[in-house]
Order: sequence, then C-alpha cells, then structure tokens
Amino acid sequence: MPQLTEMKNIGAEMARKLEAIGIDWPEKLLEIGAKGAFRRLKEAFPNVCLVHLYSLEGAVTNMEFNALSEEKRRELKAFSDSLKEGERLCR
Repeated sequence: MPQLTEMKNIGAEMARKLEAIGIDWPEKLLEIGAKGAFRRLKEAFPNVCLVHLYSLEGAVTNMEFNALSEEKRRELKAFSDSLKEGERLCR
C-alpha cells in the first residue's frame, strides 16, 4: 500500500503532521482534499503556513507545488486568508 511520503511534496515531517490529524494514507488525503487537510492541519498546528497548502494541493494533483498556476495560488491564498479571518472572528 502506498505511503504518504510517496506523494509529491510530502516529506517525513508533513506525513507526521497529516498522520497526527488522522490522514494516514494517500487515498484519505485525496478524499479529503488539500483544503480539507489544510483546515485540519491549521486547527492542530496553528503555525502551518500557505506553503503547506500549496504542497498539499500539489500532492493531490500530482505536481510539484511550485508548478501550481498563478490562478490556483490566488485561490488557495484566498482560502488560507479566509481561515485566518475566521480565527480573528472567534477571538
């Protein structure tokens, strides 16, 4: 069975964090998606940054994160910013 670290952009540290939030197989990451996984990571590890989201998107689309289109990067940044806004509203 494939391991998370066999996916693009997923190293040992990212795999450890994903496993800590219950995402322990590539299929589960694909099912949850980059945004869903990032939301969970952000709740468990508040210091994760936008690059984590880019890496997750690259993993689920099987491409290096730095090859994401500018349009996709803007979309992901807006999503990340919306999570930050939600955090501010909850304080």
